[in-house]
Amino acid sequence: MGSFKSSIASSMFGKFANCEFPTLLQNLINRVYVKLMKVDLSDFESIQSYKTLNALFTRALKTPRDFDKDEAIFISPCDAFISESGKIKEAKALQIKAHEYRVRELLGTLVSKECVEKIVEGDFLNFYLSPRDYHRYHVPIDMRIAKAVHIPGKLYPVNFTWLSKIPELFVENERVVLECYTKEEKVFYMVFVGALNVGKMSFVFDASIQTNAKKTQPQLYTYENLYLKKSQELGRFEMGSTIVMLFEKESVELTCTKDNSIRFCDTIAKKIN
Repeated sequence: MGSFKSSIASSMFGKFANCEFPTLLQNLINRVYVKLMKVDLSDFESIQSYKTLNALFTRALKTPRDFDKDEAIFISPCDAFISESGKIKEAKALQIKAHEYRVRELLGTLVSKECVEKIVEGDFLNFYLSPRDYHRYHVPIDMRIAKAVHIPGKLYPVNFTWLSKIPELFVENERVVLECYTKEEKVFYMVFVGALNVGKMSFVFDASIQTNAKKTQPQLYTYENLYLKKSQELGRFEMGSTIVMLFEKESVELTCTKDNSIRFCDTIAKKIN
């Protein structure tokens, strides 16, 4: 019942957010949202530029950000708060202190057992995007995408209260899993987790990936020669949510720590030679 109510709430909010109200009313809605959520628009267009609330959520940066061009450096894919980080122990990782999730369940059955085994004892990072954050996500390093898996699920909130309340919440919620490879063919995963009021997760490299849709079974998308460059836009959340990154064992050294805010283009990890 809770999942059904969450789905209805997300659908209704999505319709409201995508509605283009008369200019004066829309500007008022935008201003109220910016004030309530303490949104910093210094890197973005003026508040009057956004014709819908969703346009404000999914705003683009006004100017590109600088980032480390070193091929060994991973940059943050988003503006976020690092809610957890560390080692994947016995095929489990933390969603929040003392609350683990099973990596196999998170990635789903369409990811091979061999690939799951490669990330056991590897590193993980959880990026929590609040409603005030920049909602687009980007390529963290020059990489190849081999597959995407859309796993339908629930739409529980992903804030700290709910992460403490729902065991394996990341495994319960709708998500999209990207299987990625570095130039050295080291595998890493980017898992985009849906949440309450996230009307959609979209990906610029494949418009056919449709989330928050009437699907009940996982959908597999495979790619040949899909190479993306560091900092390119990958897609966007419509509202805040979470990105989980899982790295192959002994492939990276994390350079960021949990309980810290981070911005897209900040350094998060470095390849181990």
